[in-house]
Amino acid sequence: MTLKIDLAWLLMIAEQKMPGDPQVTDWGALIAAVSRHEAEIFGVPVYDTPHARAAALLQLLLHVPALERSNAMFATAVAYAYLVASGLKVVTSPERVRDLARLVKDGTASVQRIADELRQWSR
Repeated sequence: MTLKIDLAWLLMIAEQKMPGDPQVTDWGALIAAVSRHEAEIFGVPVYDTPHARAAALLQLLLHVPALERSNAMFATAVAYAYLVASGLKVVTSPERVRDLARLVKDGTASVQRIADELRQWSR
């Protein structure tokens, strides 16, 4: 089963997990995240595992900020929440979250590399 997300789900994560309720400054970034998450080529999902879908969300939301602030926190919270909602047990630390955000922000990590890191959170 593939868990589908929508704009409302992303807004719920922002409301629940972001301190101080930062405002959305780029609705297109959120819509792009939903679209990327659902991407298919000839009916075959581009991102075929929960880790890959979470990684694609994290990468996009970190590089295309949607909120007025706290975008790294938002992107990692979305990835974490997606894994949990997909039924995975996720165990991580603030340091691992920070390190992953830095890896993604660097711009050289592929979705596969990010997904590999997220797999380490759900062992």
